[in-house]
Amino acid sequence: MGLALEQARVAFDADEIPVGAIVLDADGVVIGTGRNARESVPDPTGHAEVIALREAAAARGNRVLDGCTLVVTLEPCVMCAGTILAARVARVVIGAWDEKAGAVGSVYDLLRDGRLPHAVPEVVGGVRADECATLLRAFFERRR
Repeated sequence: MGLALEQARVAFDADEIPVGAIVLDADGVVIGTGRNARESVPDPTGHAEVIALREAAAARGNRVLDGCTLVVTLEPCVMCAGTILAARVARVVIGAWDEKAGAVGSVYDLLRDGRLPHAVPEVVGGVRADECATLLRAFFERRR
């Protein structure tokens, strides 16, 4: 989570919503990093998770990221949860929960929805949640 938080801080400094993500392969090697870049790119899909998953797929030369772990500072939204399922990520580690738009347990739970034809990834939530949430609050307080 420390590396994902580093990415979130870079996003914060770039005036992007401070969300960071990393993808680790089965050996624990970082194969993808991402941070929110929706405003700077500009790209509506420029979420930290999507960017990290794209980089990991490119590093592997395969869109399937089985055995990989996604670590992200904020609970993924619906778009990102769908991308996680499509990539067949084995595990998702979440920092802060998103009570407004979260799709991994807060508002929706797409990753564990048995109606979808995907393998269910393991979900670990609340890792360094206070630190992740504090960075997000600081960002939105600064914008007000």
